[in-house]
Amino acid sequence: MSRHLRAALSYTFNSSNMSINMSTATKERKPQAPDATAEAAVYRKVTLRLIPFLFICYGCAMIDRINVGFAKLQMSADLGFSETAYGIGAGIFFIGYFFFEVPSNLLLQRYGARVWITRIMVMWGLISMTMSMVGSELWFYIARFLLGVAEAGFFPGVILYLTYWYTQKHRVRMVAGFMTAIAVTGVVGGPVSGWIMESLAGSAGLAGWQWLFIIEGFPAVLIGLLVLVFLDDGPREARWLSPEEKALVLKRLEEEQEEKDRRHTSRTLGEALRSPLVWVLSAVYFGAVMGLYGMSFWLPQIVRDMGVQSTLHIGLITAIPWAVAAVGMVLVGRHSDAMQERRWHVATAALAASLGFMASALFSESAVLSLLALTVSAVGVMSVLSTFWALPTAVLSGTAAAAGLALINSFGNLAGHVSPSVVGLIKDLTGEMTGGLWVLAGSLMLSCLLVLWVTGKSRLETPRR
Repeated sequence: MSRHLRAALSYTFNSSNMSINMSTATKERKPQAPDATAEAAVYRKVTLRLIPFLFICYGCAMIDRINVGFAKLQMSADLGFSETAYGIGAGIFFIGYFFFEVPSNLLLQRYGARVWITRIMVMWGLISMTMSMVGSELWFYIARFLLGVAEAGFFPGVILYLTYWYTQKHRVRMVAGFMTAIAVTGVVGGPVSGWIMESLAGSAGLAGWQWLFIIEGFPAVLIGLLVLVFLDDGPREARWLSPEEKALVLKRLEEEQEEKDRRHTSRTLGEALRSPLVWVLSAVYFGAVMGLYGMSFWLPQIVRDMGVQSTLHIGLITAIPWAVAAVGMVLVGRHSDAMQERRWHVATAALAASLGFMASALFSESAVLSLLALTVSAVGVMSVLSTFWALPTAVLSGTAAAAGLALINSFGNLAGHVSPSVVGLIKDLTGEMTGGLWVLAGSLMLSCLLVLWVTGKSRLETPRR
């Protein structure tokens, strides 16, 4: 073999090795996509850290918001309140809530969830405890209004907070898990409230309804202080996540934001306020909240009208619809996430709730059938509320998300004022709950039709990947 041929072969061999080595090095340097099992483990870790604690926080909020429905069974007689006066007082909470909701959420974005949620919970717990000192209609209205001011921003703040951790892929299931607190509060809060009012009536010179406000307001103060220790403002501050786990969560959020930017989603406060979608979704949520607080504030009275007199027994019976709803809303949320479909899940749940209220009105003479129909309504209402929030978070980001979510929630929660007031007025005029049930049925039917209309003409559907 000639010297020139050997040199050529040697050059070719060495070049080939160099190419192989460079290819191998490139492959080694290329970041590997996280394994699906590893990614699921990271999100499971985040969920176990956040959702149970937020669930407890929201449970405290719901107890302090709706325990007035049980207090009414004694308080109205003690203080001489009419059904209309009670309805106005129960609902005026949401007037204070409405005016301070958007500012509260913007401040949460500015100062961080940890500090702001602590402020909200401690204030509402203390005000809830002072409800025990109410002695007239005027002070009842003032205390309920201030309670709404104090709690404003908690719910939309948590919804916003979850967007700091979860992408759209996971969000409905997480919101459903968090919002199960509403149903569980109905299951646990009813019997506990009934027991407090029966067992402690007259102790230390206080009525049972006064003990109810004192005992059920204190946990919000205690757990609110624990928020400072337990919650982090976002993944970057989470010392319980490894650097690799933080990077994964942040990467998924960045990918979702890039997708939103490509679809030109709203990012500023002005865009959120000018968006027709935000206002239509507010109307959808208004109808759903009409059903929620129609159930929450009046269910104890509906059960009493069935002939049940013991507050403990009323509490046990009212737990039934909420227990079924707790299971139903989680199953609907899981199915919605698995299918990555929101429109028909929200609409079908609203339709079921509407039909349940109609059936309850039609079969009001039968306690069993009426309670069964209300159970269907409870499942429908809770399923609407848990799946609904995937719609606005799909089209809002940045400051628009903070303001838009608060705007939808505050406007929708005005129904918390309208619902008990209208139902109370109808009951005063007719002596029955039937007319109020038809109003609630109509509200849910309107939500069903609106969500089908708006999602049929917009980008609200979650894109299939």
